Amino acid sequence: MSVINAIPSPVRLTAIASPGQPEPTPELEQLYRGFEREMLVPLWTEIGDLMPMHPKSKASAHVWRWDRLVQLANEAGRIVPVGRGGERRAIALANPALGGRPFATPTLWAAIQYLMPGEDAPEHRHTQHAFRFIVEGEGVWTVVNGDSVRMSRGDFLPQGGWNWHAHHNASIEPMAWIDGLDIPFSSYTESQFFEVGRDKLDPQEYIKPARSRSERLWAHPGLRPVSQQADQAATPLLAYRWEDTDRALSEQLALEDEGYSATLSPGHAAVRYTNPMNGRDVLPTIRCEMHRIRSGAHTRTKREVGSSVIQVFDGQGSVTVGEHQWEVKRGDMFVIPSWQPFTAICAADHASLDLFRFSDTPIVEAVHAYREQFDTP
Repeated sequence: MSVINAIPSPVRLTAIASPGQPEPTPELEQLYRGFEREMLVPLWTEIGDLMPMHPKSKASAHVWRWDRLVQLANEAGRIVPVGRGGERRAIALANPALGGRPFATPTLWAAIQYLMPGEDAPEHRHTQHAFRFIVEGEGVWTVVNGDSVRMSRGDFLPQGGWNWHAHHNASIEPMAWIDGLDIPFSSYTESQFFEVGRDKLDPQEYIKPARSRSERLWAHPGLRPVSQQADQAATPLLAYRWEDTDRALSEQLALEDEGYSATLSPGHAAVRYTNPMNGRDVLPTIRCEMHRIRSGAHTRTKREVGSSVIQVFDGQGSVTVGEHQWEVKRGDMFVIPSWQPFTAICAADHASLDLFRFSDTPIVEAVHAYREQFDTP
């Protein structure tokens, strides 16, 4: 004879006297015990959590200081090997409201990765989409499907999922950068795959070209190779160089000075990294942008559906996320949870405040759930 519902039920229901709830009676309690046995949950007991009036993120606003991150990463460089097993010397930001999991937000992973002189991070691939952003240093090359890509300050290096990649430090100094991935989203959807590659690259891959093959083919504004017609969901361009980003931001502010409408708001320039094949986001699940706020200027206070992580690339200023306000400088990182208001102000004694931002907006837009709101000044 089979046993039905032998597993203890995790459902626990309590009849309470409150507006919108049925009156507690013995019959209601009996009904709730039946729900528990059959592992059922009535909507009327959960609607406040499942259908709130506006998004209530599980994440909290938080800031990580770059000086401390680099110090701890350097200690890890002396103690923790980078080979198989640990796979990467990547140290993830753990949002304090997410139970100690290595997630910056419910959908985004952010980590500082550290490579000692002469070290190799072995080859692997994964279905999670990823990027690298370099706030300082140089001397490391990432090798993606055999293409060696230089990493230098201000460079943004996106990489679509399921591409082989390894890193090698050809300099005499350690180097740190940030990794961004959609690991939490991939984990939640139970869609992740991972595969180990070679322990060592081929000798011809330990080269140090100034420009990768992907740049030679794709880094020509407005020009698409006729030989490459099939669209890819992730960008084929593996490096977006700082000199191009810097020039684009500077020109927006110069045009503003000349009386043209080129900025998001007075003194606030911004660019989005895009896929040269189709003009969409560089990665299917992650939006990446660079923002520049000129001296003394501020952004408009904005709320939006979806979460973001920001790293200060240069300058100093103050940022406000919800009820939190911090003074920030180069390298500092902070989280903006969904629907929390955000404002940034550049310090008057600095020429600009440059912010690298990545978010889960493509996911939110794909399900037609994106919404934004600007507070009245």
